[in-house]
Order: sequence, then C-alpha cells, then structure tokens
Amino acid sequence: MNNQRLHGKNVVITGASAGIGEEMAYLCAQNGANVFLLARRLDKLQSIKEKIDSDYGVHCYISSLDVSEHDQIPAVFQTVYEKMGRVDVLVNNAGFGVFDEILDADFNDISGMFNVNVLGLIACTQQVISDMCHHRSGHIINIASQAGKLATPKSSVYAASKHAVLGFTNSIRMELSRSDVYVTAVNPGPIATNFFDVADESGTYVKNVEKFMLTPHYVAGKVVSRMLTNTREINLPGWMNIGSTLYALFPRLVERIGKNAFFKK
Repeated sequence: MNNQRLHGKNVVITGASAGIGEEMAYLCAQNGANVFLLARRLDKLQSIKEKIDSDYGVHCYISSLDVSEHDQIPAVFQTVYEKMGRVDVLVNNAGFGVFDEILDADFNDISGMFNVNVLGLIACTQQVISDMCHHRSGHIINIASQAGKLATPKSSVYAASKHAVLGFTNSIRMELSRSDVYVTAVNPGPIATNFFDVADESGTYVKNVEKFMLTPHYVAGKVVSRMLTNTREINLPGWMNIGSTLYALFPRLVERIGKNAFFKK
C-alpha cells in the first residue's frame, strides 16, 4: 500500500492501541508520516512506538487518552501541537459497542457509547478544525459503521451512536469544504478485532458472521490509501453497503426480508 501524499505529514489516531488503529499507525509510518498515537493503554502504545521507531524513519509520539474524559482532550491536543506543530490528518477511531436489546441495556453502557463514540469524537475534532481551516488543508476521518446506515436488533444504542457520527460527519463536511478541509466517513462491517470481546460476550454474533469478517489490516489499508484525498465515504465491504443503500430506498421491504438474519446476534 503506497500513499506518497503522506510523506512528511502528521497523522493523529485515537484508539490506536489495537485493531485498525494500530494497523493504520504502521501503514502511515511506512508511508513516511509522523504519527501521534492516542489510547487508554499506554503500555500497548509503547510497544507500537518501539516497533515504529525501529522500523521506520519517522517521529512517533504517544499519549494516554480516554476520549470519554472530555476535559482531558484539550490538554492532550496541546501536547500534540507542541510536538508536531500541526495536524494534517485526524483519525477518530476510538469507539466501542455493547450489543443488547433495549429492554436489557444498562444505562452505563448507553451513556458510555455516546460519550466515546459521539462526544469524544466531536471533542477531538474541535481541537483540530481551527488550525486546519487556518492552513486551508487537512483531513478528518471518522470511523463510523455500516450499523450507522442500517440498524439491526440488539445494536440499537450502538447504531444510534454511529448514526450520530454520520450526521455530524456529513454536516461538517459541508462546513469545512469552504476551507478545503476534507472529511471522510468510514463505514466498515464487522472486523475481526477485540471489539467483540465487549460487544458480543456470548460469541453468538461472531459465530454467525465470522466468514464475512474483515481483517484490521485490510480496513486500515483502505483508509490510509485515501488519506489526504477528497473522499466522502469508504464503505466496506462493498456488497454490505448495497444492503444499506437498499434499506434507504426500501426500508419496510428490507426489514421484512432480513428480519430473521438481523436477529442473529
């Protein structure tokens, strides 16, 4: 995977300690970008930094950040700017889900998903847009989900949080277009990561969709290849996005035909 646009650029990634965040970090560094990696687990970030420092001739910075702790975010991004000078690409990757029917949902999980997936993402975005608009360049990439386009049973709150991410992303794309800042939504289907350790403790959903799961490296490659391009959405896999498109056009029909499959979580 080659993206020459990234050479010498500065990329910030939240949720960078595992999964597609970790894979994006390696691919950005491989393409000559300096990276600032943010996540809750500093020990995991340290091991990623050591690999990047040994394998690539770029700067790699790390900092512990729980994006649900919104009052911590400005100070962390102040450090980002002190170390990097500016941010060319922000990837809002931090997020989690818990799959429960709404009757069984714990309100702590509900508020947690919105605090991380939505409010944390918005708070991080606010830290970079002024500088990007000033320089009239930059790229904000928000990791949403196919669940934000096609909601299914047992993921009502998670889907609602990703609907919110898509609404926010679509709005700021128009706002920031006046300053030549790119905004991209990434809508992957299920990815083989530790996301499902929390989202699907029973393992039922993973068992049902295992053969369709995307690899973190594949998704990361698709995202990194489009960095610093004016890309509206990245939808993975393509066939799953067809279902989301059909749902937007024929919601009753899709709900009726897909009802049994949707409950396999």
